[in-house]
Amino acid sequence: MATKKVVLHRLGGHRFVGINEQGDKVMVDGDQPATGMRPMELLLAALAGCTAYDVVDIMEKKRQPLASYRVEAVGERAEEHPKRFTHIVVTHYGAGPSVTREALERAVELSHTRYCSVSATLNAHIETRVVVEPWQGEPQLQQQQ
Repeated sequence: MATKKVVLHRLGGHRFVGINEQGDKVMVDGDQPATGMRPMELLLAALAGCTAYDVVDIMEKKRQPLASYRVEAVGERAEEHPKRFTHIVVTHYGAGPSVTREALERAVELSHTRYCSVSATLNAHIETRVVVEPWQGEPQLQQQQ
């Protein structure tokens, strides 16, 4: 079973930097003015990015490469805590000299129903275990806001 790991470091306030095992970084921000996306926006971006990878690959395999392509993900959130997404609409816009609407629709369907791991995760029951450990070592230095 493959595992992925991301470590989130607090920079101060509600501002964090997430770092994956390869050293790639993403800002996660709840402060004003924000310098990065909020966690729920990152979830929408993950869904859009995951399905976009699939659609681009599928269209290339169909020999209908996309010359122009974008994905928009819009989520409606519940009013009450935990304010989860109750409805998400993912809209794909694509064009190319040999791109047919039917092929693009099929690529999108395959991504959302078969290949996109983020979509599958959002539609599944996930076993989650939360662990709390005391901080080890020197106190974490926080950047000034």
